[in-house]
Amino acid sequence: MPIFLYLNGIPADAPGRSGAPSFTFDPQGMWRFTNDDGLDGVEAAAVELHRVFARAIFKEHPYNELLPFVPPFIATLGHNSEAAGSKSDFGEVLSLADRIPELHRFLYLYDCQRLVSAIQECAKEIIQVQGEFYWTFNLEPFFDPSMKHEDDLRYSTSPVVTKLFAFLSFMFIRMHSLLDYTVKVAMEAERLQSNFATYPRMLSATAQYGDRKRLRLNKESGTLFEDCTFLVTIETLRNHIIHNGLLDDMPKAYEEIKGGAVAEKYILMPDMTDGHFDKFRNRNLFYGREDKINQRLPTLVTEFFRRQEVTLLAIIEDLRRRHNL
Repeated sequence: MPIFLYLNGIPADAPGRSGAPSFTFDPQGMWRFTNDDGLDGVEAAAVELHRVFARAIFKEHPYNELLPFVPPFIATLGHNSEAAGSKSDFGEVLSLADRIPELHRFLYLYDCQRLVSAIQECAKEIIQVQGEFYWTFNLEPFFDPSMKHEDDLRYSTSPVVTKLFAFLSFMFIRMHSLLDYTVKVAMEAERLQSNFATYPRMLSATAQYGDRKRLRLNKESGTLFEDCTFLVTIETLRNHIIHNGLLDDMPKAYEEIKGGAVAEKYILMPDMTDGHFDKFRNRNLFYGREDKINQRLPTLVTEFFRRQEVTLLAIIEDLRRRHNL
């Protein structure tokens, strides 16, 4: 029997309870939101960006004709566990430049495409972990062994609650990874290498999200580079998790008991204004607004992926325009 995971933590065996959105298990083994979560749009834009990078880097060179002469390890060595080679092995690969046509050009292309692939993988990780969050939130008891409780509001701290907060932390950290990766992709696309007498270094190798100010797309409306409260919020959450600790001094999940049964579950997030935690001297974790992160997490993910898709499409359009593709 199928299971539907709801944002209030109360699962059901039928969809559309009061029109509320839910998560369902798809044939690929992922929990997907009933509304468009944005992943498919990101994936389609990324696939096109792979293709446009190839066209821009090779231009007048016959990419499709040269490709059969390139060994598969050229793409994977130094990037992928499929190529079980060492740093010295890669040095030997470079010596094959006189035998493999446009070797340096292919190496650079695969380096650019690796960044795009990283965006695809990070996006899938976020969707997968979001599904795991709601699976745990809906189906795993917050406290074991379970006990009967009087009608009231109670909170639990337990290994399951610890796992829920770990899922949340990972998702916000991964969103920021995508911000960094996207800056790298955009920077490399804007400053695409053209000299392949040697294997070129990537100009974006050390770039991070703060370097977006160096991009032509910086501040572009609707992208991941826009100055807006949404993206400040993502940065604030990630920075707090990385540098300052937990999203709650004692991570806890709440359950509202009605008629002897759990009627709602929720996790609170700290109060924020304009993307920053409300702060008073040494204190910055206030919960006066009862912001239930479980109710709006899918909206955050969807908004992020909508901006991710828009940003990738803008990079594609810029590449096409500047390289007459």
